[in-house]
Amino acid sequence: MNVAARIGEYDLPTGPLGLMGPVAKPAPGTLPVRGDLAHIALAGTHLAAHYVIPQSATVRAERTNMRCQARDDAGVNCVLERGRTLEVLDIGTHWVWCCIGPEGPSGYVHTDCIELGEA
Repeated sequence: MNVAARIGEYDLPTGPLGLMGPVAKPAPGTLPVRGDLAHIALAGTHLAAHYVIPQSATVRAERTNMRCQARDDAGVNCVLERGRTLEVLDIGTHWVWCCIGPEGPSGYVHTDCIELGEA
């Protein structure tokens, strides 16, 4: 697979992609990698069933928590202020899985606390 594009402030992998050995699983809330999905910028370094080109979003709530899991009682990765730009990787009914960038942090934010950008 050849991917040559530019999104935000980082380059996407170019040339053939492949994993050349074992890779340590990142801690939850750090890199935007799950077993089923990963940020496209991590395609050359982390294995996932699918890689996602993120959709831009902005925090519209005054403040909101990015959580480790899609639950109100889950640990907080970071606090996001109004106007903060996010990269959305997966959208559910009540939660989005998002990150600040391919280097993280990543986590879950209530869908009603963000506004999606134009696709």
